[in-house]
Amino acid sequence: MNATIYHNPKCSTSRAVLQILREAGNEPRIVEYLKTPLSRKELASLAKRLGSAEALLRAKEPLAAELGLKQASEDVVLDAIAEHPVLFNRPVVVTEKGARACRPAETVLGLL
Repeated sequence: MNATIYHNPKCSTSRAVLQILREAGNEPRIVEYLKTPLSRKELASLAKRLGSAEALLRAKEPLAAELGLKQASEDVVLDAIAEHPVLFNRPVVVTEKGARACRPAETVLGLL
């Protein structure tokens, strides 16, 4: 199974999801989004697969509140994440079965 994980190695949940993927026999493509930020177009495509831009937003990040993103439009949210990758809600996993923001980590099991 091909899998991609949008990953932050400093995040314990992201590390746990990566471990679950590996224990299931998958060596996913790892995208460290803080080192290699997604383009606005890539974010829009991913949001479409997830069902909304809100699913990509790390709402607990203080910057999200500072920018007033809680009630913002999809376009504003995507623009903000593109400009500030720290706002990306990690980890996100994409497989042939779909795409999900995997919080809690066990959420990834539905994609295997």
